[in-house]
Amino acid sequence: MHIKYFITLCFFLIISEISSQVKLNNANVRNTGKTFDGDSSFTKRSNGYDKLASIDMYLQFNNEKDTISVDTTLSIKKEYKFNYLQKDNFGLMPFANIGQTYNSLSFDVIKNETNPLFGARARHFNYIESDDIKYYEVPTPWTRLTYKTAFEQGQMLDAFFAINLSKQINFSIAYKGLRSLGNYQNALTSSGNFRFTSNYKTKNERYKAKGHIVMQDLLNQENGGILDEDIENFVSGEEDFIDRSVFDMSFENGESILIGKRFFFNHSYDLIKKKDSLNKNRLAIINEISFEDKYYQYWQSSPSNSYFGDSFTNDINDKVTLEDFKSSLGIEYYNNILGNLKFELSYTDINYGYNSLVIFPDETVPNRIKSNFISADAAYSKTINSITLNSKAGLNLSDEFVGSFIDTDLSLRLNKDIQLSGGLIINSRLPNYNFLLYQSDYINYNWYNFEDFRNINIQQLKFKINSDKYINATIDISNIENYTYFNLDERNAENIKIIKPEQYNNSLQYLRLKVQKEFRLGHFALDNTIMYQNVVSDIDVLNVPAIITRNTLYYSNQVFKKAMKLQTGVTLNYFTKYNMNGYDPLLAEFYTQNETELGGFPRLDFFINAKIRQTRIFFKAEHFNSSFTGYDYFSAPNHPYRDFTIRFGLVWDFFL
Repeated sequence: MHIKYFITLCFFLIISEISSQVKLNNANVRNTGKTFDGDSSFTKRSNGYDKLASIDMYLQFNNEKDTISVDTTLSIKKEYKFNYLQKDNFGLMPFANIGQTYNSLSFDVIKNETNPLFGARARHFNYIESDDIKYYEVPTPWTRLTYKTAFEQGQMLDAFFAINLSKQINFSIAYKGLRSLGNYQNALTSSGNFRFTSNYKTKNERYKAKGHIVMQDLLNQENGGILDEDIENFVSGEEDFIDRSVFDMSFENGESILIGKRFFFNHSYDLIKKKDSLNKNRLAIINEISFEDKYYQYWQSSPSNSYFGDSFTNDINDKVTLEDFKSSLGIEYYNNILGNLKFELSYTDINYGYNSLVIFPDETVPNRIKSNFISADAAYSKTINSITLNSKAGLNLSDEFVGSFIDTDLSLRLNKDIQLSGGLIINSRLPNYNFLLYQSDYINYNWYNFEDFRNINIQQLKFKINSDKYINATIDISNIENYTYFNLDERNAENIKIIKPEQYNNSLQYLRLKVQKEFRLGHFALDNTIMYQNVVSDIDVLNVPAIITRNTLYYSNQVFKKAMKLQTGVTLNYFTKYNMNGYDPLLAEFYTQNETELGGFPRLDFFINAKIRQTRIFFKAEHFNSSFTGYDYFSAPNHPYRDFTIRFGLVWDFFL
């Protein structure tokens, strides 16, 4: 769907709703007697009634039922989240063009998965998972438009619309589209993320249902980065090479696309309903159904044998699919003394693979991994005064897809300013599908390890202190067994990279400490986030920088008689040198390499942000120091980071 078509659709939906919206029930709207204060705190009814809806009545919640109010304020956290992913990307190193991948500067443990994940993980940063979906309850129609300029002949737009048809039923529809040509040859990105959500509850709230439909297509042209012999020309900063389009890329005919469709539905019915404080019990039956169909495809009009090695054909067209169906049935019991207990059984059916076999003289690579199995999950939570315990566990009842997890967290609120928490994560699951089975028209990219690779076992201890007044800090210590990774195994006689999946049979230990603190003096503030990391292993299989830091010095104030909030400052991003992971465009995966050390360069961004009524405006000079601190900046080996550029964007909320 093109962006312009979706904008037109949203426009007619809004116009239609203005004409048909009816008066809210008095119980659902606050009559505060206040007028609109310019900070989206109160919104007048579109039908002319005197009743006003306050901003805290616009609610959003996820599948875990965590509910928060819609936030339309302007803060430094909004500056960090105003990007393509629309979330804080600390610890991620973007590539040159928006919509390309990110190099991860730290390692995040996968907590609650018992099954392998679909491959092409480098393309999943903007792939919306079920946990990313939000559901809404709004007293009046709400529209949000998010826009940001891209690189050369493109833009990003996210259009969102939510409405409550009644107190019982809500729906939302949204589409995020991007097209950006980029500054290097064959670096076009084009993506679309369509989301539709709905949630319903009966008047007595015994029956509740929610569901979503998500359709996504993420297309990237692939070029393999600049040639080895051109790296010196890039680093030199000579004027002839400032125009990045003059660089010859490793190849200029590659494209990849990730397509996904997901249908999700969850509903529950209270067999015993907790009516008031005297009724201490609640018993509900829950059913959840999810189906996801996705595929990753890579094609080239002619093979790049000097980059990937020999090929079977002269027309490269690799395509892998996954059909993942899951249905669960469970019960949830609540007692104000015992706490909240949930148990469910799930049926999973998986079909992953390719359309044909690959036959070598001494080996046959099969084309499918199929399985169906039962799994069991349980959860428990309890709050006693200021202490909260949350625990989850899952187990696959399968001989092939062996997997389990335990995730427990205990938190203690000492006072209104300090909250302490600690937890334990134990996870065991198979490596991702593309480690187990991969086929390609390139000869080197064919393997089958389903019977050879063992489960990845992770044990992690984590501790956290949350205190905006004093300090926010997180420390986690992980022990990882059978760590699985793509490795730059060797370079053959023609200097072609041989990249293979490998398992590290010994255990490694990974320590991560993250500290955040903001210092304020009048209208000035200094926000600091620093992460320290250390990996202990016999060989270098997991490479991360020792230090990652982000420091923002900024000024904020109300100006023009408080008609506008202004925020301006400078952000420094930096990480120490290390053997940065390389990027393989065929796999759409990052691989471990110990040949090239990168990093150690500062990135300075100057920003001016403003909020006028319900509109937030963002202006940024990105990497403005690129010309005077040296051109030795890369997102991955052979992939330069973006140069100095000026970008503009806005977030516009409409409350009708």
